[in-house]
Amino acid sequence: MIGAVIHLLAAGWGPWAASGLDWSLVPFPFWAACFFVLGCVVGSFLNVCIHRMPLGMSVVSPPSHCPRCKYAIPWYLNIPLVTWLWLGGKCRNCGARISVRYFAVELLTGTAFLGCWLEFGNTEHPFYAMAMAMAWAVFLSGLIVATFIDIAHFIIPDEITLGGLATGLAVSFLLPGLHSAPSHVLGLLRGALGATVGAAVTYGILRFGKLLFGRQKVKLPAGAKIVFSETSLYLPDREIPYEELFYRKSDVIALKAERLELVDRGYRDVSVRLSPVVLEIGGEKLNPDDVPCMEAVSSEIVLPREAMGAGDVKFMAAIGSFLGWTGAFFALMASSLIGATIGLLLIMLRRREWSSRMPYGPYIALAAAIWVFLGKRIFHALLP
Repeated sequence: MIGAVIHLLAAGWGPWAASGLDWSLVPFPFWAACFFVLGCVVGSFLNVCIHRMPLGMSVVSPPSHCPRCKYAIPWYLNIPLVTWLWLGGKCRNCGARISVRYFAVELLTGTAFLGCWLEFGNTEHPFYAMAMAMAWAVFLSGLIVATFIDIAHFIIPDEITLGGLATGLAVSFLLPGLHSAPSHVLGLLRGALGATVGAAVTYGILRFGKLLFGRQKVKLPAGAKIVFSETSLYLPDREIPYEELFYRKSDVIALKAERLELVDRGYRDVSVRLSPVVLEIGGEKLNPDDVPCMEAVSSEIVLPREAMGAGDVKFMAAIGSFLGWTGAFFALMASSLIGATIGLLLIMLRRREWSSRMPYGPYIALAAAIWVFLGKRIFHALLP
């Protein structure tokens, strides 16, 4: 649907065009205000996506409601930015606190939409400008959702990564100017090349990083409970799917358990090693498929570690489909610099543990956003 709208805008269709009205006569600041308001409205929907997608809930039904008292929020209490300020960040029905994240996402999205119009809307071709600004606004919306979900849940849903890839390829075809391509087919090819390069390079970094930094020792609170389910490892502060831990048969999760409980028996002060093919408890070897659930108490666990997660590979494919191969390379290089800088700052502030809890997706998203607004300037500065 988004692609169809962009196509219609780029073709110069719409009620105004049909009536012969000249969009270029509409003041530029008017469209800037429209983009900001539209962005705030979209930001309200992005908040729904951020909250519901990781929980596997529909983003359409039920309508917006208070998570605590389930009060259905009427439209006049769901006005972006205004309502949160008016109610002081609280539910009108039960008084429960409403996270400042809701206000921040709406303001951030509104600012992003405004930035897209200011950067890409000032041309002599109003329909083309509108289409370009909307395309980049859609892209930045995806980055915002991915960032906030990744920070909270250490995942980037396929609806964002694979859906973003499909959208990026569609927009590359419908709006070849996204890649400075002279034809629709060439636009699609450049989008596909960007997606391929982004995914391939990221996967290469993931595999190489595995060889260099393959193990991570995680300190846990005394008496912390660790749960091994059929699909995921549950630590006190997060869930990690096994697919993000086990990339090869030699990958191992290791710990010294003060207590270990299986369905039919228990152990004390025992070493545990779990790989995709074998579960070792002390000197006993078991088939992991025969142990559907296991609970351990320990203050430390050693995890197989990747430089990036599998979700980052798909995320970079989506980003590459919009930015092309040069933008994908920039996003990867700049994200590493951003991550290193933030890591050093946290170490200087004696907050090293915060750095270990920060997923990599937000760094990639920030680097991609920088390229959207400064990419051509950076490219010409590096290759005059």
